[in-house]
Amino acid sequence: MSTNRRTYTLYIKSALQDAMMVRQLRFGVGVAISAAIAYIFNWSLSFLFPIFTTLLLSMPVPQMTPKQLARGLLNTVKGFCFGLIFSLALLKFPPIFLILMFVALFNIYYYLNRGGSFWLTLMTMLSTLILPMLSYMSDGLAIGFSLGFVASAWAAMIFVYLIYFILPDTEKITLPSPPPFKNVYSPVAAQLALKSTLVAFPIVAYCITFARVDLLLTMIFAAMFTLKPELSAGKEAGRNSLISTVLGGLIAFVFYWALVAIPLFSFFIILMFGIALYVGVNIYSSNPNAKYYGSAMTCIIVLINGNMGADSDFVSALISRIFFISLAILYIVVALRVLDAFVFNKNKPL
Repeated sequence: MSTNRRTYTLYIKSALQDAMMVRQLRFGVGVAISAAIAYIFNWSLSFLFPIFTTLLLSMPVPQMTPKQLARGLLNTVKGFCFGLIFSLALLKFPPIFLILMFVALFNIYYYLNRGGSFWLTLMTMLSTLILPMLSYMSDGLAIGFSLGFVASAWAAMIFVYLIYFILPDTEKITLPSPPPFKNVYSPVAAQLALKSTLVAFPIVAYCITFARVDLLLTMIFAAMFTLKPELSAGKEAGRNSLISTVLGGLIAFVFYWALVAIPLFSFFIILMFGIALYVGVNIYSSNPNAKYYGSAMTCIIVLINGNMGADSDFVSALISRIFFISLAILYIVVALRVLDAFVFNKNKPL
């Protein structure tokens, strides 16, 4: 017995010295603990906590510095303050709102193309797209959503920052320095931003004007797939998202029926840890399909969270998600082809 214990201890120590295994274990432990915390305390939009944790732990980056953490927390608030004020102040004046929505989308894309913060871009984009739809129903709903969203994002950033102390990297991760932010006018960035805006704005204007909440997911995917407004990049982003959704849906299907068989919270956490560890092993590996697993884990959490009730229809939820992603891909492909043919023709200047 003592020999087995010593062997097991040596294996654990060697595993914690392997940089890749540490990242895999950190992902599994982090996602499982964040899911447990989210379901125990169950605050508004708590399911976003493990989703943001998944996003942050799936990126092969070093631990955030206190300055980076503070900047991330501040950018989350800045992004949602902009979206909330924009929606509450202007939605009552539809023509002005739509004109300024075009300007807002252009500036969001333009900021990113000049080398701006992706996190601030993501927060601003999501708040600008989602909050007007909620404001149609109730200003209080939009405010409550903003508070819950920011709380979950903050919790994830602080949690990920702390878990790096528990499972620290065994080797220093060095990343190439990002290009500096261009604080001057950039014609290239402006043209790319205009192209993205011309793709995203029609569907955004349609969904918000006619309160098409059912197309909210399509609108968000269409806006995110055109962060790089090249046809190949948009198709690739859409394809990756679709594959990740199918992969995550298959894993979530097994997850769902295992929970139906054993409906215990302790089993839910054990199962979540096992699946998160499996996903983490694939993310941090030489697997050519590794790029699909981070988004697949997000899909798993979303599907499981939305189908925990007794009257839920898991298959319909998965099919619906695949349909809306496919619709977004079809829309951006058609929109980019039209723009490339008639507006951004390479044979004649814009």
